[in-house]
Amino acid sequence: MTTLEANLLAHLDVVLGYARKKTGDPDLAADVVQQSLLKALEAAPTLRDEDKVLPWFYRILNNTLTDLYRRRGVEARYQPVLAQEHDAAVEPEEYAVVCRCFEPLLPTLKPDYAALIEALELGDEDPQAVADRLGITRNNLKVRRHRARQQLRRRLEETCRACAEHGCLDCSCKRM
Repeated sequence: MTTLEANLLAHLDVVLGYARKKTGDPDLAADVVQQSLLKALEAAPTLRDEDKVLPWFYRILNNTLTDLYRRRGVEARYQPVLAQEHDAAVEPEEYAVVCRCFEPLLPTLKPDYAALIEALELGDEDPQAVADRLGITRNNLKVRRHRARQQLRRRLEETCRACAEHGCLDCSCKRM
């Protein structure tokens, strides 16, 4: 153990008490002291006079506390803004009004493509699990999924031209 480490450990209780007084939270104080100790050990080669270890360490500790207060200030300043944005966010309603006229078209697709659309789009299965089940790579699955969607799109355009142009939103085919 170096002289620096021994000196810091000898005064650890006093330093921890100082941090508790500054933060008002014992757990947070322990975290701040631990971060400061790590910084001190990393910066140990820059210490010129080992007799001044405590003032040097208190400077590191105070800088760590200042960083903590700055982060908390930023969080406090932007928390209401983020909460307001979250409350104002509108959930997409597309899924509620998407036409279901594509479902009778699934049997007209290649069986592999129909199975992919049923698993990934309608069943919300995990893509990696589907790829593993099929014994293919995730990239290969992406290619197949793209091709399946393209084939379904062509079928929709052939059978339901009016709503396919608009992504089957506000469909007039009455199959919602």
